[in-house]
Amino acid sequence: MPSSYVSNQVHLVFSTKNRLKVIPEALQPKLWSYLAGIAKTHGMHAIAIGGIEDHAHALIQMGSTLGIAEAVQVLKANSSRWMNEHSRVRFERQEGYFACSVSRSQVPTVVRYIQNQKEHHRKINFAVEFELLMKRHGLKF
Repeated sequence: MPSSYVSNQVHLVFSTKNRLKVIPEALQPKLWSYLAGIAKTHGMHAIAIGGIEDHAHALIQMGSTLGIAEAVQVLKANSSRWMNEHSRVRFERQEGYFACSVSRSQVPTVVRYIQNQKEHHRKINFAVEFELLMKRHGLKF
């Protein structure tokens, strides 16, 4: 086979350091677009990216060259650098992250979930959301 073919959708969640609310709502659409550009530059495809002031969600079609840890590092490092160039406050990301695979049949559900983060977080905070994600995927927090 002359090429590599990968079908691997991954839902990523990463937060700001200490979950500080330092991603202004006005800057969020630009940051989400920038994250999509980072993904494309590194051989991935951003299916959906969104979030709120203290964390981001990304549904990424992984490429054939980067593993999950390296992909997250590339996304976090480059977007943090961009935020520090475009924000008035010092921007840092939390060290860890959440990642889970998403079957093709569940992609539309995860896309809706990511697109509705603002509404979703009117009902539930990030800490509770994160615990639910961990539990849903059989991970211990």
